[in-house]
Amino acid sequence: MLGEEISAQERVREIAERAARERGLELVHAEVAGGARSPVVRVFIDKPGGVTHEDCAEVSRHIGTVLDVEDFIHSAYTLEVSSPGLERGLYKRADYERFAGRAARMKSSEPVRGQRNFRGRIVGVEGDDVVFDDKTNGRVRVPLASIAKANLEIDTEEEFRAAEEREREKRKMSDA
Repeated sequence: MLGEEISAQERVREIAERAARERGLELVHAEVAGGARSPVVRVFIDKPGGVTHEDCAEVSRHIGTVLDVEDFIHSAYTLEVSSPGLERGLYKRADYERFAGRAARMKSSEPVRGQRNFRGRIVGVEGDDVVFDDKTNGRVRVPLASIAKANLEIDTEEEFRAAEEREREKRKMSDA
């Protein structure tokens, strides 16, 4: 990228990606939000089984040090490093492939069959579209490029059923 200026957003993403990868973590998302006078650098990391407080602290120390040395954010900033949470955001094609079958909410920048807000289940990815079983409109294809925001959604009924099943299995094991 000789001669090209890289955006602060992209530079933060590269720094966060390296910090996460060096610690065996997945970078879910990195962004610079807020205004130029009080920017907020948000980084979401994950790993199988979930991230620990120490994972977040280590990544935060690394990113903070690099940001302070490189000094390309020209005002005081707030750095937030955390888990993506149970209702994690979906940002890339791989997220929709990985979480196929899961409940989610999506908002598109362009209407699809007259609708911009979707709630239902991710079916998968075909070509450049996310295939989604929407509770209102049935099966829809939403172009990846037009998804403005998407999050997993906790299906509480499904979670309760799974918890009950685990309890039944525990009882069977202890009775045996």
